[in-house]
Amino acid sequence: MFPSLPQDDSWDADASREIARSGPGRPPTGFYGAVPDEESAQDAEPEDGEEEFEEIEVVPVRRQLSLAIAGFAGLLGLGLALGAQTSAPDNRLPYVIVLFGVQLLYLLAWIMALHPPAAAATAGVCAVVALVADYFAVTSTPAGLSSLIFVALGGFVAAIVGQLFRAEDRARVKDSWRATLLIVLGVVAYAIPVILTRQPIGTQTMIVSAAGAGVALFVARLTDAVFPKPRIALQVPRGATGVVLGAMLGTLASAALGSVLVLPFTPAKGAIVGLVAAVVASLVDLAVNFGEAGRRLAGDAPTFWVARHMQGPLGAFAMMAPAAYALAHWYLS
Repeated sequence: MFPSLPQDDSWDADASREIARSGPGRPPTGFYGAVPDEESAQDAEPEDGEEEFEEIEVVPVRRQLSLAIAGFAGLLGLGLALGAQTSAPDNRLPYVIVLFGVQLLYLLAWIMALHPPAAAATAGVCAVVALVADYFAVTSTPAGLSSLIFVALGGFVAAIVGQLFRAEDRARVKDSWRATLLIVLGVVAYAIPVILTRQPIGTQTMIVSAAGAGVALFVARLTDAVFPKPRIALQVPRGATGVVLGAMLGTLASAALGSVLVLPFTPAKGAIVGLVAAVVASLVDLAVNFGEAGRRLAGDAPTFWVARHMQGPLGAFAMMAPAAYALAHWYLS
Protein backbone atom coordinates (compact mmCIF):
# COMPACT_ATOMS: atom_id res chain seq x y z
CA MET A 1 0.00 0.00 0.00
CA PHE A 2 2.78 2.41 0.91
CA PRO A 3 5.75 2.68 -1.35
CA SER A 4 8.80 0.96 0.06
CA LEU A 5 11.60 3.23 1.32
CA PRO A 6 14.99 2.88 -0.31
CA GLN A 7 17.42 0.70 1.72
CA ASP A 8 21.11 1.54 2.21
CA ASP A 9 23.22 -1.57 1.88
CA SER A 10 25.91 -0.22 4.28
CA TRP A 11 23.46 -0.27 7.25
CA ASP A 12 22.41 -3.90 7.13
CA ALA A 13 22.24 -6.18 10.18
CA ASP A 14 25.86 -7.30 9.92
CA ALA A 15 27.16 -3.73 9.84
CA SER A 16 25.06 -2.81 12.89
CA ARG A 17 26.51 -5.68 14.85
CA GLU A 18 30.05 -4.60 13.93
CA ILE A 19 29.36 -1.05 15.10
CA ALA A 20 27.87 -2.32 18.36
CA ARG A 21 30.94 -4.44 19.06
CA SER A 22 33.40 -1.64 18.41
CA GLY A 23 31.45 1.15 20.14
CA PRO A 24 32.99 2.85 23.21
CA GLY A 25 31.71 1.94 26.62
CA ARG A 26 30.52 -1.51 25.60
CA PRO A 27 31.79 -4.57 27.47
CA PRO A 28 34.20 -6.90 25.65
CA THR A 29 32.96 -9.91 23.81
CA GLY A 30 31.93 -12.97 25.76
CA PHE A 31 28.91 -14.52 27.39
CA TYR A 32 26.64 -11.48 28.03
CA GLY A 33 29.75 -9.33 28.12
CA ALA A 34 30.77 -10.75 31.53
CA VAL A 35 33.89 -12.61 30.40
CA PRO A 36 36.80 -10.33 29.38
CA ASP A 37 38.68 -10.88 26.24
CA GLU A 38 41.64 -13.07 27.17
CA GLU A 39 43.91 -11.73 24.47
CA SER A 40 43.37 -8.09 25.48
CA ALA A 41 43.95 -8.92 29.17
CA GLN A 42 47.16 -10.76 28.35
CA ASP A 43 48.36 -7.88 26.21
CA ALA A 44 47.64 -5.32 28.95
CA GLU A 45 49.47 -7.13 31.75
CA PRO A 46 52.99 -6.98 30.28
CA GLU A 47 52.55 -3.29 29.49
CA ASP A 48 51.61 -2.49 33.11
CA GLY A 49 54.45 -4.59 34.42
CA GLU A 50 56.88 -2.97 32.01
CA GLU A 51 55.85 0.54 33.06
CA GLU A 52 56.22 -0.33 36.73
CA PHE A 53 59.67 -1.81 36.13
CA GLU A 54 60.86 1.27 34.27
CA GLU A 55 59.95 3.53 37.20
CA ILE A 56 62.43 1.79 39.54
CA GLU A 57 66.08 2.62 38.92
CA VAL A 58 68.44 0.03 40.35
CA VAL A 59 71.73 1.70 41.28
CA PRO A 60 74.63 -0.77 41.21
CA VAL A 61 77.12 -1.05 44.05
CA ARG A 62 80.63 -0.34 42.78
CA ARG A 63 83.21 -2.31 44.71
CA GLN A 64 86.24 -0.07 44.13
CA LEU A 65 84.25 3.02 45.04
CA SER A 66 83.06 1.45 48.29
CA LEU A 67 86.65 0.52 49.15
CA ALA A 68 87.81 4.08 48.47
CA ILE A 69 85.09 5.58 50.68
CA ALA A 70 85.93 3.05 53.40
CA GLY A 71 89.57 4.08 53.30
CA PHE A 72 88.68 7.78 53.42
CA ALA A 73 86.32 7.29 56.39
CA GLY A 74 88.91 5.20 58.24
CA LEU A 75 91.67 7.77 57.70
CA LEU A 76 89.39 10.60 58.77
CA GLY A 77 88.43 8.84 62.00
CA LEU A 78 92.06 7.93 62.70
CA GLY A 79 93.18 11.51 62.10
CA LEU A 80 90.58 12.94 64.46
CA ALA A 81 91.46 10.43 67.19
CA LEU A 82 95.24 10.81 66.91
CA GLY A 83 94.97 14.58 66.67
CA ALA A 84 92.98 14.69 69.89
CA GLN A 85 95.51 12.40 71.58
CA THR A 86 98.54 14.48 70.57
CA SER A 87 96.89 17.84 71.26
CA ALA A 88 98.36 19.64 74.27
CA PRO A 89 97.86 23.09 75.86
CA ASP A 90 100.94 24.46 74.09
CA ASN A 91 100.63 22.36 70.95
CA ARG A 92 97.08 22.69 69.58
CA LEU A 93 98.03 24.44 66.37
CA PRO A 94 98.71 21.21 64.36
CA TYR A 95 95.31 19.80 65.35
CA VAL A 96 93.60 23.08 64.43
CA ILE A 97 95.30 23.06 61.02
CA VAL A 98 94.14 19.50 60.38
CA LEU A 99 90.59 20.38 61.43
CA PHE A 100 90.60 23.48 59.21
CA GLY A 101 91.54 21.30 56.25
CA VAL A 102 88.64 18.98 57.09
CA GLN A 103 86.35 21.99 57.38
CA LEU A 104 87.32 23.08 53.86
CA LEU A 105 86.67 19.58 52.54
CA TYR A 106 83.27 19.56 54.22
CA LEU A 107 82.50 22.98 52.79
CA LEU A 108 83.48 21.93 49.28
CA ALA A 109 81.49 18.70 49.37
CA TRP A 110 78.29 20.12 50.83
CA ILE A 111 78.28 23.30 48.74
CA MET A 112 78.55 21.23 45.58
CA ALA A 113 75.94 18.74 46.80
CA LEU A 114 73.24 21.11 48.07
CA HIS A 115 73.73 23.96 45.56
CA PRO A 116 72.72 26.87 47.84
CA PRO A 117 71.99 30.28 46.31
CA ALA A 118 75.06 32.44 45.69
CA ALA A 119 77.33 29.44 46.18
CA ALA A 120 80.56 31.45 45.94
CA ALA A 121 79.43 34.01 48.52
CA THR A 122 78.13 31.26 50.82
CA ALA A 123 81.42 29.38 50.56
CA GLY A 124 83.41 32.53 51.35
CA VAL A 125 81.29 33.30 54.40
CA CYS A 126 81.57 29.72 55.68
CA ALA A 127 85.36 29.73 55.23
CA VAL A 128 85.56 32.83 57.43
CA VAL A 129 83.17 31.18 59.89
CA ALA A 130 85.50 28.16 60.06
CA LEU A 131 88.50 30.37 60.92
CA VAL A 132 86.56 32.31 63.56
CA ALA A 133 85.17 29.11 65.11
CA ASP A 134 88.65 27.59 65.34
CA TYR A 135 90.02 30.76 66.91
CA PHE A 136 87.34 30.87 69.62
CA ALA A 137 87.69 27.12 70.21
CA VAL A 138 91.35 27.67 71.10
CA THR A 139 91.13 30.98 72.98
CA SER A 140 87.69 31.19 74.63
CA THR A 141 87.64 30.99 78.42
CA PRO A 142 86.07 28.92 79.79
CA ALA A 143 86.14 26.36 77.01
CA GLY A 144 82.53 25.79 75.99
CA LEU A 145 80.00 25.88 73.18
CA SER A 146 78.59 29.34 73.86
CA SER A 147 81.08 31.13 71.62
CA LEU A 148 80.60 28.59 68.82
CA ILE A 149 76.83 28.99 68.97
CA PHE A 150 77.14 32.74 68.42
CA VAL A 151 79.60 32.17 65.60
CA ALA A 152 77.18 29.74 63.93
CA LEU A 153 74.26 32.17 64.25
CA GLY A 154 76.30 35.08 62.91
CA GLY A 155 77.62 32.99 60.03
CA PHE A 156 74.13 31.83 59.10
CA VAL A 157 72.80 35.39 59.04
CA ALA A 158 75.80 36.58 56.99
CA ALA A 159 75.32 33.73 54.50
CA ILE A 160 71.62 34.55 54.09
CA VAL A 161 72.43 38.24 53.57
CA GLY A 162 74.95 37.29 50.90
CA GLN A 163 72.23 35.37 49.07
CA LEU A 164 69.89 38.40 48.86
CA PHE A 165 71.81 40.58 46.41
CA ARG A 166 70.74 38.97 43.14
CA ALA A 167 67.10 38.43 42.20
CA GLU A 168 67.55 34.81 41.11
CA ASP A 169 69.24 34.02 44.44
CA ARG A 170 66.57 35.83 46.49
CA ALA A 171 63.89 33.67 44.88
CA ARG A 172 65.59 30.52 46.25
CA VAL A 173 66.44 31.70 49.77
CA LYS A 174 63.10 30.69 51.27
CA ASP A 175 63.45 27.11 50.01
CA SER A 176 67.18 26.66 50.64
CA TRP A 177 67.76 28.20 54.07
CA ARG A 178 67.88 24.73 55.63
CA ALA A 179 70.70 23.71 53.31
CA THR A 180 72.59 26.88 54.22
CA LEU A 181 72.07 26.16 57.92
CA LEU A 182 73.42 22.61 57.53
CA ILE A 183 76.54 23.90 55.81
CA VAL A 184 77.23 26.50 58.50
CA LEU A 185 76.54 24.11 61.39
CA GLY A 186 78.75 21.41 59.90
CA VAL A 187 81.66 23.81 59.50
CA VAL A 188 81.32 25.03 63.09
CA ALA A 189 80.89 21.47 64.42
CA TYR A 190 84.44 20.57 63.38
CA ALA A 191 85.74 23.08 65.93
CA ILE A 192 84.13 21.12 68.79
CA PRO A 193 87.02 18.57 69.01
CA VAL A 194 89.33 21.44 69.97
CA ILE A 195 86.91 22.43 72.75
CA LEU A 196 86.87 18.84 73.99
CA THR A 197 90.67 18.64 74.19
CA ARG A 198 90.59 21.57 76.61
CA GLN A 199 88.24 19.80 79.04
CA PRO A 200 89.14 17.17 81.67
CA ILE A 201 87.62 14.08 80.03
CA GLY A 202 87.02 15.58 76.60
CA THR A 203 90.13 14.19 74.96
CA GLN A 204 89.31 10.62 75.90
CA THR A 205 85.69 11.07 74.85
CA MET A 206 86.79 12.39 71.47
CA ILE A 207 89.16 9.46 70.96
CA VAL A 208 86.53 6.86 71.81
CA SER A 209 83.85 8.58 69.72
CA ALA A 210 86.09 9.03 66.69
CA ALA A 211 87.20 5.40 66.93
CA GLY A 212 83.62 4.12 67.15
CA ALA A 213 82.39 6.24 64.26
CA GLY A 214 85.46 5.55 62.13
CA VAL A 215 85.28 1.79 62.58
CA ALA A 216 81.53 1.80 61.92
CA LEU A 217 81.85 3.67 58.62
CA PHE A 218 84.95 1.72 57.56
CA VAL A 219 83.36 -1.67 58.18
CA ALA A 220 80.03 -0.65 56.63
CA ARG A 221 81.60 0.53 53.39
CA LEU A 222 84.01 -2.39 53.31
CA THR A 223 81.12 -4.83 53.68
CA ASP A 224 79.24 -3.06 50.88
CA ALA A 225 82.17 -3.84 48.60
CA VAL A 226 81.92 -7.57 49.41
CA PHE A 227 78.31 -8.28 50.37
CA PRO A 228 75.90 -5.36 49.78
CA LYS A 229 72.82 -7.31 50.81
CA PRO A 230 70.01 -6.99 51.67
CA ARG A 231 69.72 -3.72 49.81
CA ILE A 232 68.30 -0.89 51.90
CA ALA A 233 66.69 0.58 48.77
CA LEU A 234 67.12 -0.08 45.08
CA GLN A 235 68.06 3.55 44.47
CA VAL A 236 70.67 3.58 47.27
CA PRO A 237 73.87 1.54 46.77
CA ARG A 238 74.08 0.37 50.38
CA GLY A 239 73.47 -2.92 52.17
CA ALA A 240 71.87 -3.41 55.58
CA THR A 241 74.47 -6.02 56.56
CA GLY A 242 77.29 -3.49 56.42
CA VAL A 243 75.41 -0.88 58.45
CA VAL A 244 74.54 -3.30 61.25
CA LEU A 245 77.97 -4.95 61.28
CA GLY A 246 79.71 -1.57 61.31
CA ALA A 247 77.71 -0.35 64.31
CA MET A 248 78.48 -3.56 66.20
CA LEU A 249 82.23 -3.51 65.53
CA GLY A 250 82.42 0.23 66.20
CA THR A 251 80.84 -0.38 69.60
CA LEU A 252 83.30 -3.22 70.23
CA ALA A 253 86.30 -1.04 69.34
CA SER A 254 85.14 1.70 71.70
CA ALA A 255 84.60 -0.84 74.48
CA ALA A 256 88.17 -2.06 73.98
CA LEU A 257 89.45 1.52 74.24
CA GLY A 258 87.34 2.09 77.34
CA SER A 259 89.10 -0.82 79.03
CA VAL A 260 92.55 0.79 78.68
CA LEU A 261 91.68 4.43 79.36
CA VAL A 262 91.63 6.00 82.79
CA LEU A 263 88.55 6.76 84.85
CA PRO A 264 85.71 7.54 84.36
CA PHE A 265 85.98 5.23 81.37
CA THR A 266 85.17 1.54 81.70
CA PRO A 267 84.44 -1.03 78.99
CA ALA A 268 80.70 -0.48 79.49
CA LYS A 269 80.92 3.30 79.26
CA GLY A 270 83.23 3.04 76.29
CA ALA A 271 80.73 0.76 74.58
CA ILE A 272 77.87 3.20 75.15
CA VAL A 273 79.88 6.17 73.88
CA GLY A 274 80.99 4.16 70.86
CA LEU A 275 77.47 2.93 70.15
CA VAL A 276 76.06 6.47 70.14
CA ALA A 277 78.87 7.73 67.91
CA ALA A 278 78.57 4.76 65.53
CA VAL A 279 74.79 5.07 65.22
CA VAL A 280 74.92 8.84 64.64
CA ALA A 281 77.64 8.49 62.00
CA SER A 282 75.90 5.61 60.23
CA LEU A 283 72.54 7.38 60.12
CA VAL A 284 74.05 10.59 58.75
CA ASP A 285 75.97 8.63 56.13
CA LEU A 286 72.78 6.85 55.07
CA ALA A 287 70.82 10.11 55.03
CA VAL A 288 73.36 11.56 52.61
CA ASN A 289 72.93 8.53 50.34
CA PHE A 290 69.14 8.88 50.39
CA GLY A 291 69.43 12.62 49.72
CA GLU A 292 71.57 11.97 46.67
CA ALA A 293 69.07 9.38 45.44
CA GLY A 294 66.23 11.85 45.92
CA ARG A 295 68.03 14.52 43.88
CA ARG A 296 68.68 11.96 41.15
CA LEU A 297 65.02 10.95 41.01
CA ALA A 298 63.95 14.59 40.96
CA GLY A 299 66.06 15.17 37.86
CA ASP A 300 68.55 17.55 39.48
CA ALA A 301 72.04 17.79 38.08
CA PRO A 302 74.28 15.10 39.63
CA THR A 303 76.82 16.24 42.17
CA PHE A 304 80.49 16.24 41.20
CA TRP A 305 81.58 12.68 41.94
CA VAL A 306 84.39 13.54 44.39
CA ALA A 307 82.11 15.76 46.47
CA ARG A 308 79.28 13.23 46.32
CA HIS A 309 81.34 10.41 47.76
CA MET A 310 83.11 12.50 50.43
CA GLN A 311 79.87 14.07 51.62
CA GLY A 312 78.71 11.09 53.69
CA PRO A 313 81.81 10.54 55.89
CA LEU A 314 82.40 14.28 56.30
CA GLY A 315 78.82 14.88 57.40
CA ALA A 316 78.95 11.84 59.69
CA PHE A 317 81.98 13.06 61.66
CA ALA A 318 80.59 16.60 61.80
CA MET A 319 77.44 15.34 63.54
CA MET A 320 79.46 12.97 65.72
CA ALA A 321 81.34 15.87 67.34
CA PRO A 322 78.34 17.47 69.14
CA ALA A 323 77.19 13.98 70.16
CA ALA A 324 80.59 13.40 71.78
CA TYR A 325 80.35 16.76 73.57
CA ALA A 326 76.90 15.88 74.91
CA LEU A 327 78.13 12.49 76.14
CA ALA A 328 81.10 14.05 77.89
CA HIS A 329 78.91 16.49 79.82
CA TRP A 330 75.66 14.60 80.37
CA TYR A 331 76.79 11.01 80.70
CA LEU A 332 80.45 10.74 81.71
CA SER A 333 80.83 13.76 84.01
